[in-house]
Amino acid sequence: MAQRSGKITLYEGKHFTGRKLEVFGDCDNFQDRGFMNRVNSIRVESGAWVCFDHPDFRGQQFILEHGDYPDFFRWNSHSDHMGSCRPVGMHGEHFRLEIFEGCNFTGQCLEFLEDCPFLQSGGWAKNCINAIKVYGDGAAWSPSSFGAEDFQASSSLQSDQGLEEATTRPATTQPPVLTAKL
Repeated sequence: MAQRSGKITLYEGKHFTGRKLEVFGDCDNFQDRGFMNRVNSIRVESGAWVCFDHPDFRGQQFILEHGDYPDFFRWNSHSDHMGSCRPVGMHGEHFRLEIFEGCNFTGQCLEFLEDCPFLQSGGWAKNCINAIKVYGDGAAWSPSSFGAEDFQASSSLQSDQGLEEATTRPATTQPPVLTAKL
């Protein structure tokens, strides 16, 4: 069973001002909790979260890790619209990620067994990834300072064993879980 816990606080105003909504688990519609869909700052106090710009876990997604996001530009959004969120379920600490240059898991491949804040420092000289394989208990790719284009990958972080394959998709498809900046 995957662990899905944490705490995220959403604020209507920039720099953690205005009305706030504290969330400790899945929240499929902010309006059902009396909070409008306008979020201008976020504080992730624990866990990793995936936030969606529409209710019912739909639309563009943003992966947020522990930390402060004083305005929506900090989570790479182009507006203050957000409708739902949930913690990212993780099984444990054992995982392996493989990224591929080509589609269908072809071309140059680079393996990761631990966190790598910058792909270039891990030996990846390319500016794009076309396929990802996730092995083991679970893994999450977080948005960092990678530059270039956005991509989203689909993966089930809830699997108890074996290989989960993820391929890139346009930003409008759903329900991918992993998001990164290259």
